[in-house]
Amino acid sequence: MTSSELMTDLSTLTPMMQQYMSVKMQHPHSLMFYRMGDFYELFFEDAHKAAKILGITLTHRGKANGQPIPMAGVPFHAAEGYLARLVKKGETVVICEQIGEVTGKGPVERGVVRIITPGTLTDDALLGAHQTSNLVALCIQQNKIGIALLDLSAGIFKVQQIDYDLNQLAIELARLMPSEIVVDENLQEQDLVEHLKRQLDVPVSKRPNVDFNLNNAQKTLCDQFAVSTLAGFGIDHLPLAKAAAAALIHYAKETQKTALPHIRTIQLEQSSDFIALDPVTRRNLELIEPLFEHGTSLFQLINDCQTAMGGRLLSRTLMQPLRDTAILDERLDATQVLLDGFHESPVRLILKEISDIERVLSRIALGSARPRDLVQLRQACAQIPFLRHALQPMVSQQQSKLLIRLNEELGDFHGLHERLMSAIVENPPVLLRDGNVIAEGFDAELDELRKIRDHAGQFLIDLEIKEREQSGIPTLKIGYNRVSGYYIELTRAQAEQAPEHYIRRQTLKNAERYITPELKAFEDKVLSSESRALAREKLLFEMLLDELRKDIGNLQMMSSAIAQIDLLCNFAHQARLRNWSRPKYSPEIGLKIQAGRHPVVEALSKTAFTPNDTQLDYQHRMAIITGPNMGGKSTFMRQTALIALLAYCGSYVPAQAVTLGPIDRIFTRIGSADDLSTGKSTFMVEMTETSQILHHATSQSLVLMDEVGRGTSTYDGLSLAWACVLDLTRRIQCLCLFATHYFELTELASESGIDNYHVTAREVNGNLILLHKVQQGPASQSHGLQVAKLAGIPASVIREAQNRLRILEKQHHTKPQSPQPDLFAIEQVETVVERIIEVEKPSAALELLEDIDVDSLSPREALQQLYALKDLLKLPG
Repeated sequence: MTSSELMTDLSTLTPMMQQYMSVKMQHPHSLMFYRMGDFYELFFEDAHKAAKILGITLTHRGKANGQPIPMAGVPFHAAEGYLARLVKKGETVVICEQIGEVTGKGPVERGVVRIITPGTLTDDALLGAHQTSNLVALCIQQNKIGIALLDLSAGIFKVQQIDYDLNQLAIELARLMPSEIVVDENLQEQDLVEHLKRQLDVPVSKRPNVDFNLNNAQKTLCDQFAVSTLAGFGIDHLPLAKAAAAALIHYAKETQKTALPHIRTIQLEQSSDFIALDPVTRRNLELIEPLFEHGTSLFQLINDCQTAMGGRLLSRTLMQPLRDTAILDERLDATQVLLDGFHESPVRLILKEISDIERVLSRIALGSARPRDLVQLRQACAQIPFLRHALQPMVSQQQSKLLIRLNEELGDFHGLHERLMSAIVENPPVLLRDGNVIAEGFDAELDELRKIRDHAGQFLIDLEIKEREQSGIPTLKIGYNRVSGYYIELTRAQAEQAPEHYIRRQTLKNAERYITPELKAFEDKVLSSESRALAREKLLFEMLLDELRKDIGNLQMMSSAIAQIDLLCNFAHQARLRNWSRPKYSPEIGLKIQAGRHPVVEALSKTAFTPNDTQLDYQHRMAIITGPNMGGKSTFMRQTALIALLAYCGSYVPAQAVTLGPIDRIFTRIGSADDLSTGKSTFMVEMTETSQILHHATSQSLVLMDEVGRGTSTYDGLSLAWACVLDLTRRIQCLCLFATHYFELTELASESGIDNYHVTAREVNGNLILLHKVQQGPASQSHGLQVAKLAGIPASVIREAQNRLRILEKQHHTKPQSPQPDLFAIEQVETVVERIIEVEKPSAALELLEDIDVDSLSPREALQQLYALKDLLKLPG
């Protein structure tokens, strides 16, 4: 029997299970962690699902309609690890805690205190240091889409509104990296919802239509920001963006079960603010995650930020390169100032001492902060004076407006640091429930309770001495038992001497026991001192959090400034470490790179990296690149894109010099893979990606295309590649690097704006040497068989391929001609080849022939090889 089958009849359940079901009915599609003592328990189908995902034991508790109730549980103190695994699987978990006092009459009252979803995480145990938890809402009506993003862990709230364009939506969602998407339950585009689930692999949560109500959205947001109008935020004219934002506020408040005081502003974004990178391009360029398990992404290579906040800002920066060169130049100015005199080094040492206060502030705002969170905030406040002192030499130079502004935004939190020093012990326990969090001397009432708790024995000794002196009874005793509590005991003979204020509590055979108002007050205090001390600590801790919430805006500004300083210092560190240079921006369309390098390949290479130049401009928009596999075509194209992307992040770049014109989008069509989940073959995926480029590239786009048309027949593929080159050059007129093995495409260099380039390689004694140098002009050959040989293809297969290649080249005359040696000698060699093909068994002549590259022979070398072959085959001279 499932819980849903019991919802109509709870009478067969115990009071505790009835309470469970009453809460579960409100959250039928979520797993519920139901607090029972030191465990969170799950029942019915929740227990089955959790046991399977978490690998925990499935047991039973009680019965429902005669059937055992499945149960599984996890320890309360270790719940975070289990929660993290469930959320990673896309599950939503409802936390149901004890919220009432134990009365002995029925089960303790329980209620939902938090709902944990993939898009609303704030705890470090559930989120990696560089991982973000982005909640995104979509409001779609007619021909517009409102998009809102909320990062509860960082207090980031952004909106935008775009035309109904699914390609643009895909680009924006790839940039925003949602962990969970919220949509209207009445959304008509259900196919879109399924598409998002499949393509983004993130959960989609459907919310009531009222959360997206356009008329209520204005009030919801005004209430959140405590304003009467949204005009100051620039979103008054964007109804769908406001509706999406309001839906996120409703959802966040419902899941957190509290207000959101750290969500204090909302930022309007425009898609035109950023260089558009579609999901395919982000994946191919390996910006955040590598393509292969043991690979290295750009982020992994250059992330040496000293704080987790800086690392996350670097990730966001790489995912959304800016088009505003004024902002970029500010970052570059700051980086240059940091580089001068090694100023970034002392700043980075200080930053290393600062914890992830961005998330600490979010937990303070949401009421989920723990004692050690306040210690981290205290330590950060202590570092601010040192950080400002380290920045002072650069600020005084007045050469970086950005550093001057960030230095001011750090603020002054000396008073807060002193407050936290006096309030929190040096090394508090992990949980507040364990007590001993508030420092001694911070609160007189708490100090008294602790003194009573910790020094009850001494108090009784002192009281006994005082009572003996005042009563004149030297044998008076003060004692305690669990039945009577504290008492003053006199013998029967001494009872007549008992002072008037003594109150008889108990009569024994040979003694009388009394209580006094003072002892009674002490008894009340000592018996409840531990629980009262803990309750007092909780109250003081909450009051402290309330104080901090009042200053949350300034603290968030300080946190943001630290993250930005860390990002700039990391840019300076990478520039110094890797010998990167400052890029320049030009209003003219074009891209000029001198001695550019691929940052990741160069860092991981065991040999010296070969730099290459790239130049594309209005007169030279298209570079057709030919040459052997493994020669470096893909590396060259990717490094061009990465250099442009880094420059538009405001970073120094791996090149000797770089000048860039405006770029609105970067596209890549590199590599081959099928998509079996949607029934697309490798060639279909290739054509779909190519179609996206041809439909959306503009004259300001940078396009990288590799081996277009290779997934179908030779003539089909060649025709498609030919037509794509012409369309990119004539109609779109974008900046393009087009790598291909179709040598016929080199004929297009006669077209205006198209140039031929090749990656160089040489053969020495039959062995291929890849030089990785890009030079003007077409390649002479592809060296495909030589690359296959390098890859370990068996020699017999290589020989057979060589034989067949020569036949095909002779039949179709498609082989590109390099400067020719003696044609008579070549024809004689080909005649010998035809004779060799007839030999069934391998021969010495065939083995010699496999090492001959006919096209590269000089006339003398050709004749020498010919004589050698004739001798081996015993042909007449």
